[in-house]
Amino acid sequence: MGVPKRLTEMQMKFANELIANEGRKSAFECAVIAGYAADRARVTASELQSPKMYPLVVQYIGELRTEFQKKYEITFENHIAELAKLRNDARDKKAWSAAVNAEIARGKAAGLYIEQKIIRTGKLDDLSEEELDKRIAETLDHYSPILNAIDVTEFKEEIKSNQQKIRLDPKKRNKLTTEVLDYSLPSTESDI
Repeated sequence: MGVPKRLTEMQMKFANELIANEGRKSAFECAVIAGYAADRARVTASELQSPKMYPLVVQYIGELRTEFQKKYEITFENHIAELAKLRNDARDKKAWSAAVNAEIARGKAAGLYIEQKIIRTGKLDDLSEEELDKRIAETLDHYSPILNAIDVTEFKEEIKSNQQKIRLDPKKRNKLTTEVLDYSLPSTESDI
């Protein structure tokens, strides 16, 4: 028994279904749609995709896949043209927001807009005194319920003096130092 010279109608339908519905339907479903018996469709779908058993079907699937990729290929020119078409359609319908968004998307695709995000990381000793005061105030506000046994002004002064020591001493600045402050938390609501 030799290899057939041409594809059958069902084999071509299977290949077309497989490529047209790639990612949406399984090979089994495509085989059933193509007309193969449901009880054997899984095996048939697998066999049709085997280059040893059905090289013509596999070659046809490859040709269809290449054709689809060329048809739906995204190139810079196609992308810009499609965005221009969407912009013009939106403008004709007086949908100004959609038209502006399409034009902005065209500009981004062309590289006219540069999105820049700056993420700052650093140590507290890199902050200015104003920034440090702001961070201390935020922290104190956030943790005030558990710090109620401590005078806030003394706590601020202690933190500021520690930061100044770290800033002035280069050895301490380069070391990663952590101090564990021993504060007792209230044990009951009546202690609060």
